[in-house]
Amino acid sequence: MANHPAPALVLRSGDREVLERWTRSDRFGASAAKRARIVLLAADGVANTRIAELSDATVTTVLSWRGRYQDHGIAGLRDAPRSGRPRELDHRAIVAETLKPPPKKLGVTHWSTRLLAQRLKVSNTSIARAWRAYGIKPWKAESFRFSTDPELVGKVTDICGLYLAPPENAIVLCVDEKSQIQALDRTVPILPMQEGRIERRSHDYYRHGTTTLFAALDIATGQVTGALKPRHRHQEFLAFLKQIERAYRHHVDPDGVPVQLHLVMDNYAAHKHANVRAWLAENPRFVVHFTPTHASWMNLVEVFFGIVERQAIRRGVFKSVKDLNTKIRTFLDGWNDRSHPFVWTKTAEEILKKANRPTTSNPRH
Repeated sequence: MANHPAPALVLRSGDREVLERWTRSDRFGASAAKRARIVLLAADGVANTRIAELSDATVTTVLSWRGRYQDHGIAGLRDAPRSGRPRELDHRAIVAETLKPPPKKLGVTHWSTRLLAQRLKVSNTSIARAWRAYGIKPWKAESFRFSTDPELVGKVTDICGLYLAPPENAIVLCVDEKSQIQALDRTVPILPMQEGRIERRSHDYYRHGTTTLFAALDIATGQVTGALKPRHRHQEFLAFLKQIERAYRHHVDPDGVPVQLHLVMDNYAAHKHANVRAWLAENPRFVVHFTPTHASWMNLVEVFFGIVERQAIRRGVFKSVKDLNTKIRTFLDGWNDRSHPFVWTKTAEEILKKANRPTTSNPRH
């Protein structure tokens, strides 16, 4: 008679969110992620043998971590104190030294395990162990940019309100241009994907010119109004606004009144040209909402541009600008046949909490 699978493990309140965070983030380490994955699978009622297969562990290991969680909760998943001689190296001292800039005579921008090991007269594995314990990663760096817009709060609140609660009998359009799209042609034909082999291409290419994609994304439906132009001056942008007006001319409310078109745009100079402002003043149906400076990521059309780049441009081969334009138009037609709404989830309060410049006591900032 076959053995019945063990009953599902009962998680304590709030533990599932913590364990899922362990599996997604690398700051907790691979071993912690593996233990969290075992416990989550056990909580879903998966058999122990199947958990062992999915987590690349033995059944004994699965039973051990199930029991540790059942007895001690999340605290039981952490490493127990090791036996043996107490550690002589102070990890805090290693981390403190890591946070200091390397001497100028070394000519390096950040510490490596071997350089710091030579300075502290310890092994490089000891340095690596201390870095892992404190989540220190000197080889990584990220960029950031704080918005200096004096109307930051008002603009963020306005655009988030537009996304999360659009006005009735109105259409929200995210408008922008993707400029300098290159028509790149490979020097030799691409070798197609085969069984056991991915697609291969030569690293060198020919440039045949560039084009600019103007797009207006209807966030409620995902439909895109697009235009391809050789440049992205205010003349081309004004012509695109007129194209939008023609495309939505027959959209009316139940009373037959043309619905308002709310345009979300960034602060590019062409968007604020005197001729553009004059045309918008003559067409009050258009209501413009500018994103804060250095916050064009709040424009949802940027998400669509990312889709175009990944699915139609990055791996494409284009013999000319005309060929590039034709293939982008084909993609737009196909996209509008399978489009879907674009959903914004962040509130203004959540964004402003991260967007506001934090205070610091570090005099180097």
